[in-house]
Amino acid sequence: MLIQPKKLSAKEMDRLVRSISYVRVADWLIAYVVKQHPDKEALRQEWMATDDRWVARAAWSLTAERIVKNPDGLDVSALLDRIESEMGSADCVVQWTMNSTLAEIGIHFAKLRKRALAIGETLGIYRDYPVRKVARPPSPRSGSTSW
Repeated sequence: MLIQPKKLSAKEMDRLVRSISYVRVADWLIAYVVKQHPDKEALRQEWMATDDRWVARAAWSLTAERIVKNPDGLDVSALLDRIESEMGSADCVVQWTMNSTLAEIGIHFAKLRKRALAIGETLGIYRDYPVRKVARPPSPRSGSTSW
């Protein structure tokens, strides 16, 4: 079955997002369907007030995209306030896209970068996130010039 985002109503899109039960499905649906929907901004605004974790994940993902592509009209300081007060206790499914929004604010708004970094450091949610170990960078003491 081929999903054509532009042919779905906002109600159908909402129902699709609420039917999600896996992170990978959520990320695929958000990236390839929700972000292509003509009413995504209206949905984003509505979804920012939900308790449904999958809908909230979509809302924050749309918010991160909006910060990158079209931040005009967004109250970015209010978004930082909300992230600071809610992210620590949010469902881990939602935390991921809230963190993406926090990162995009820090990247795209130089005046808010220090605050965004401070919020991330204070919350520390991904401090112990497992990452792949990489080779040590070369150092003058090791004499190594390659990775």
